[in-house]
Amino acid sequence: MRYLYPAIQGDLKKKMIFISGPRQVGKTTLSLHFLKPSTEKNPAYLNWDIPMHRTKILRNEIPVNNKTIVFDEIHKYKNWRSFIKGLYDKYRSSHSFLVTGSGRLDYFSKGGDSLMGRYFHYRLHPFSLLEMNKTPTTNDLKVLLQFGGFPEPLFNQSLKYWKKWQNHRNHQVVNEDLRDLEKVKEISLVHLLLESLPDKVGSPLSINSISEDLQVSHQTVDRWLKLLEALYVIFLIPPFGSSKIRAVKKEQKLYFLDWSQIEIKGFRFENLVASHLLKYCHYHHDVNGDKMELRYLRDTDKREVDFIVIKNKKPLFAVECKARETNLSPHLAYFQKRLQIPKCFQVHLMQKDFGDESAKGRSLPFTTFCKDVLKI
Repeated sequence: MRYLYPAIQGDLKKKMIFISGPRQVGKTTLSLHFLKPSTEKNPAYLNWDIPMHRTKILRNEIPVNNKTIVFDEIHKYKNWRSFIKGLYDKYRSSHSFLVTGSGRLDYFSKGGDSLMGRYFHYRLHPFSLLEMNKTPTTNDLKVLLQFGGFPEPLFNQSLKYWKKWQNHRNHQVVNEDLRDLEKVKEISLVHLLLESLPDKVGSPLSINSISEDLQVSHQTVDRWLKLLEALYVIFLIPPFGSSKIRAVKKEQKLYFLDWSQIEIKGFRFENLVASHLLKYCHYHHDVNGDKMELRYLRDTDKREVDFIVIKNKKPLFAVECKARETNLSPHLAYFQKRLQIPKCFQVHLMQKDFGDESAKGRSLPFTTFCKDVLKI
């Protein structure tokens, strides 16, 4: 059972539940667990991508005899918001509704009646280390680094399967999902953009440089990146701005939800850590209502720490990534003192554990960090 199941189960009778997340992350499988029988043949499961289901939705042939109804990819229906709102308002006292979508459901807020106050939104992420195994080993981490956190390639653990899955998924994201969001004519250029982005992971992103390479405008590249972010292909992390450290303010860093496509091991590990931290932030926001942010630290003197987690506008902890065991980065202590960060960590792929997270930082294996700090 996926990590969001208990929270969704608790909220399902209070509000509609929206589940969004990247393509093939397991949203349908999770949603079916709330139906009996838990199969796609259950009449209470309606998928807009299936012609027979689409016809039932358009004819308003909703299986109201079932107390829980799942709508999959319904956001592709032009009038989905008005449809869902009317259904919920009519049956809210007797039925539960669960809505899933590969794109960010809040991206489709144009037009239709407002759903404000009628739903809770959950974001489903790929498998993290602790979700794979409550007592993770270095081998678990190795597998996760190599195949990513998406269920199919992760549990097949076949390089051939991973390559075929990767090619097919990227094609579907650009040629199908992207076009469901907006009319994009330059599909071949979006493919080129997507192919170029893994090499830009971990460094401040220059949209100007990308626009020059693709020979399109800055605004066009910016729009395409926003679309890829809306589809949970990439995510962008802004710097943490503070006058106390003369922080850089504009340059964002880019990462993938599927870190397995990053070739250089050090950057792949950094991306894996970034994804785990984003999952941590989204979990505590969606489940507990905390205002969470994931940012990075960098000042005008080029001192940098890879990540800082912000909770309710206050620093919670900072994380530096190193593929190997090394001395603690002096930048951890520098930023910890000036920003009053309660805890600082330096995570790595090796075995040593030393230092003090409350003073100058603690260096520890990523497996230990997941068990002691992230816990999801």
